[in-house]
Amino acid sequence: MKILVIIGHQHKGSFCHAIAETVVEEIKGAGQDVTFHDLYEEKFDPILPHEEIEADLADVDPVVREHLQEVMESHGYVIIHPNWWGQPPAILKGWVDRVLRKGAVYEFTEAGAKGLLEEKTVVVLTTSNTPRQIELAQFGDPLQNLWMTCIFGLCGVVDFYRRNFEPIIESTPEQREKWLKEVGKIIRQRFLGEEEEEEEVVVDLGGLDDDLEELADL
Repeated sequence: MKILVIIGHQHKGSFCHAIAETVVEEIKGAGQDVTFHDLYEEKFDPILPHEEIEADLADVDPVVREHLQEVMESHGYVIIHPNWWGQPPAILKGWVDRVLRKGAVYEFTEAGAKGLLEEKTVVVLTTSNTPRQIELAQFGDPLQNLWMTCIFGLCGVVDFYRRNFEPIIESTPEQREKWLKEVGKIIRQRFLGEEEEEEEVVVDLGGLDDDLEELADL
């Protein structure tokens, strides 16, 4: 199995980079192939020239061709980035614009867009500073819609999973270590065949136990 890992974060000491390192270690540790791109470190050019949109693939920037080939050859992708204004950083959005090309990952038919990545598995791991409840109440979850529906949904991906870690700004080293263990489990479950654990269902009886004990004494 070959997995493509893309990170869009400018700071090497970020929690996003810790996530990326964990992802790569899990995949390599299982003896699988991993291709890793740090878009900032590689200075990936996010600007899509107009002439590149309809250009033959042979005439496209060699770096873009290489990335597209990796997209097509990989069995799945892991995308890692912070939440900036409800969006990925511009460098990562530019990667999407330039690499996920029409005719390769999707095409237009009389019935509309048709995705060509149906067999791929995608995991998106994001970070933010807003507590989850406030994020959902005030903004919804724009990144979920962007990645699951607007990008990979259009490309035909069905096997999609996203996890957001928050709030990073208030997290302790212990909490971050716990999150990284969760990242490892996500990768093992989504790509490496580890079975998902069934969630324990906890029912809040809301004081019903006490009422039942009182009834038993009658």
